[in-house]
Amino acid sequence: MTPSAQSVLVTGASSGLGQATAHRARDEGWRVFGTARAEADLARLAEEGLEPVPLELCDPRSVEAAVQTVLSQTDGHLHALVNNAGYSQIGAVEDVTRDELREQFETNVFGTMDLTNRLLPTFLERGAGTVVFISSVCARVPVPYLGSYSASKAALEALVDSLRRELRGSGVGLHLVEPGI
Repeated sequence: MTPSAQSVLVTGASSGLGQATAHRARDEGWRVFGTARAEADLARLAEEGLEPVPLELCDPRSVEAAVQTVLSQTDGHLHALVNNAGYSQIGAVEDVTRDELREQFETNVFGTMDLTNRLLPTFLERGAGTVVFISSVCARVPVPYLGSYSASKAALEALVDSLRRELRGSGVGLHLVEPGI
């Protein structure tokens, strides 16, 4: 596939909404870079016709390596980013430790925004691009025993809403999707 083909990076492409999104984009003719953490998942993504990219959102070095991989393989012309990777942890708010809460935010907020911020210059330079954030209805209606997840998605949405206003008129579209449970 040529670097000039419509290209998209889909995080968390090994399962769930990320997998479905990656397959849909592939089926519609996009060049799809799909991220996963596990080697077995990366091998499966390749078998499914996706271009696998290792990514651990909690590790800034991994984020930078993923960005460099995708930009080098697209000659710097990535067209879209779908921020889907993330996880929820079940537990009463009073039982979630500081480290567990920190890890929830590292993945769902800090890592996601780090990846986005490292790719934004590519989109801004061209004056075009699309960034989709997969959030959750739990950001607006927190669910008992999913408090840390709900909080992380609410924080993500606040950052996305601010970024959308900051990028107004730039040609870069930001979209927020809030699936239900």
